[in-house]
Amino acid sequence: MSGVEGKKKKVRPAKKKTQGGDLDRQFPTKKVEYFKRAHMFFDEYEKILVVLTDNVQSKQMQDIRISLRGKALVMMGKNTTIKKILLDRLATGTEKNELLYQRLVREGLLAGNVGLIFTNGDLNTIKDIIDSNKIQAPARQGAVAPLDVIVPAGNTGLEPTKTSFFQALNINTKITKGTVEILKDELVLKAGDKVGSSEAALLQMLGIKPFFYGMAIVKIYDKGEVYDRRVLELTDDDIKKMFEGGIANVTGLSLGANITTEASLPHVMANAFKSVLAVTVGSDYVMESCNGKELREAILSGKGLGGPAPAAAAAPAAAAAAAPAAAEAAPAKEEEEEDEDMGFGLFD
Repeated sequence: MSGVEGKKKKVRPAKKKTQGGDLDRQFPTKKVEYFKRAHMFFDEYEKILVVLTDNVQSKQMQDIRISLRGKALVMMGKNTTIKKILLDRLATGTEKNELLYQRLVREGLLAGNVGLIFTNGDLNTIKDIIDSNKIQAPARQGAVAPLDVIVPAGNTGLEPTKTSFFQALNINTKITKGTVEILKDELVLKAGDKVGSSEAALLQMLGIKPFFYGMAIVKIYDKGEVYDRRVLELTDDDIKKMFEGGIANVTGLSLGANITTEASLPHVMANAFKSVLAVTVGSDYVMESCNGKELREAILSGKGLGGPAPAAAAAPAAAAAAAPAAAEAAPAKEEEEEDEDMGFGLFD
């Protein structure tokens, strides 16, 4: 009998099945405490940040937890475990738990190396803390570039024997005083590209650490609504411009459809006043209210309404004033033509 055959084969004992299923199953104390704490988080907090934790070091994670103390709580764990917790909560039938399961599980937010940050405070404060806890790292082979990497022009201090690395990446160089000099800024990596061996070696030789790794906010869950991180980056001026653009669209639609709304009412009143003022300029009528008399005299005198071009401002009024005169002159011309034709037949 050979030595291999003489060895006893180890057989793993089968798990003992209980009659009551999971009801009689003994879970580890650590897992029970994790479930209990997770349920408490979902009960107490209304805002959840789904964060990606790729390339985040343990020391970096500890610093983030310390920075968030008193403001937010970080919960990491297997996605299947968190899904099981949300599925258990779904059995309660409450609207909050249904929204949590719908948004986080069914919409696929719990995918990849993600974690959850619970808070009821200001989301912008949490975002600033997360963004401030990032570390600089070199470009390692096989990693995916999160941003564009540009090698700046200038003397690299490298020996001429290193030109092969630049040639492999089609970077134009020249030898200056025994060192390699890059002629212009060169794009080495684009965002989303995988770092190759040549790019990694070149950036390491140049001492360039182009990447910054840390937690990245993927989605934000806020009282049943889910939106992107860019919503937190909106300033008061951005929101003001959005409202102004919406009001401008409503105003244009109201004026085009001839339907007076609260947004178009100031323009309707202004246009009506301009029409009345044009009538006073083209006639002898003087409107005493709303400074009509002063405005009429300013237009007739050529001074306009205080704008940069008085002549342009007076042009509509002059045209309006000339219209009645032209209308009066037209009948006189017709009478002359009729006098000339008087007494003549069609075939005379």
